[in-house]
Amino acid sequence: MSAGEDIKAQLGELHEASFRWASTCCGGDEDAAADVLHSAYVKVLSGGARFEGRSALKTWFFSVIRNTALERYRKSSRRLRLLERWFDAGGATETHRPEPHPVERLASDQRAAAVRQALEGLSNKQREVLELVFFHELTIEQAASVLDLKLGTARTHYARGKKHMLEKLQAREQFDWRAAL
Repeated sequence: MSAGEDIKAQLGELHEASFRWASTCCGGDEDAAADVLHSAYVKVLSGGARFEGRSALKTWFFSVIRNTALERYRKSSRRLRLLERWFDAGGATETHRPEPHPVERLASDQRAAAVRQALEGLSNKQREVLELVFFHELTIEQAASVLDLKLGTARTHYARGKKHMLEKLQAREQFDWRAAL
């Protein structure tokens, strides 16, 4: 098996986790996540993004996904600004902005809903670091690499995010959060 085929096979094994990370990067919008993930695969297969072995493949590919999502966001926000200018120039008083899809919640599982709500209350960096570490099983060092942060900064976001989450979860009296964390 060639190196390219080996990477393709490993990416195939990472597909489910990659889609979940793409969904996180797209604010829970699964359609956008599918587009972002597709674009990330195209970048890899076309040689636009190359794995050089300086990190784990998962860490590297999650970085590709995140950067692709950021590019998509920048393009769409630019289009929205142009569309708003067009409406403003035409005298329209109200612009239509599509609502983001809600983050998928497990209504029957109170813990999952409470954890998700607490995560949403964190800053973007804290949430991203915690999601990469807890849900995608990356180390803090790998999360720092994915998010293009210095290790100390990632550790700070991780510690503060955990502290804020614990405070929010302890405020809820449904169950013992120490056992959950």
